[in-house]
Amino acid sequence: MRGRVAYLARKSVYAFITVLIVIVFNFLLFRVMPGDPARILIPRGHNVPASLIEKMRNFYGLDKPLLDQLFTSIVQTLQLDLGYSFYYKEPVTNVIAAWLPNTLVLVGISEVIAILLGFSTGAIAGWKRGKRFDLISTGFALTTWSMPTFWLGIVLIMVFSVQLGIFPVGGVRTAEMTYANITQQIEDIGRHLFLPVVTLTLVSYAEYVMIMRNSLVDVMTEDFVLTARAKGLTERQVLRDHVVPNALLPSVTTVAIALSFIVGGALQTEIIFSYPGIGMLTYMAIQFRDYTLLQGLFFIDAVLVILANFAADIVYTYLDPRVKLQ
Repeated sequence: MRGRVAYLARKSVYAFITVLIVIVFNFLLFRVMPGDPARILIPRGHNVPASLIEKMRNFYGLDKPLLDQLFTSIVQTLQLDLGYSFYYKEPVTNVIAAWLPNTLVLVGISEVIAILLGFSTGAIAGWKRGKRFDLISTGFALTTWSMPTFWLGIVLIMVFSVQLGIFPVGGVRTAEMTYANITQQIEDIGRHLFLPVVTLTLVSYAEYVMIMRNSLVDVMTEDFVLTARAKGLTERQVLRDHVVPNALLPSVTTVAIALSFIVGGALQTEIIFSYPGIGMLTYMAIQFRDYTLLQGLFFIDAVLVILANFAADIVYTYLDPRVKLQ
């Protein structure tokens, strides 16, 4: 128990150091970008006195030395004070808090479905390598894996929204609709979520199928599998108790790494379906050159990836007893 606590404490320190590096990189990245944020706030075609621009720079702390700005940025970010949005005219934390839950719901549902289906399909495909199920499942996975996220979303909209009219084109709920009960509200939100969830699920599912299948095929060549069969265990017991637990080890790491790429997929999906989440908010912040909001969004995305990898390290210690905790 003491060894596990020390291991988690060490990983927590590493995660905190990574967060500090992200804050510094995030700060420097936007300082080297062209343009003056104070000028962005002024409508195009309007001439304003230099004193007003200087007041804006003073309000946002842009007139201070770079090191002072960096120190202030680190302290404020660790306090979850991500600054003030140029466009929305309110704290960045409030803006992100209003949009983040939608993305967490979308990504959470799609990832859970993709993991469950992908791992189970990949395990069966690897166990029946070379047979019909393996050929069909891997062929389907490779097909969906090769599809660009935005293209798949457009196809789903054309088929199920435009042609068949089964699901709405976009949004998170029907505008100006009054719900009679909670069931009607859940049904309406579910109809709006269906196509975005399917889009993200298909893209993520394919990767999990291939990783799990290839990992299981490698494990089946190990000596302990031959030993388990020699003991008289059934094929189902060998697969459930010996092969799958060992094949899950690289898959856990893959899930954590995939979360860093799901952010890009969510951005494309939310734009295609006009889904009000972090991806859509990032697109709007880029359009309006809201540097403060972009800094906050990039920081939140990075922290989510760091937390996912931290969780993977914890799960890994339970799945693989060979991991040294000392």
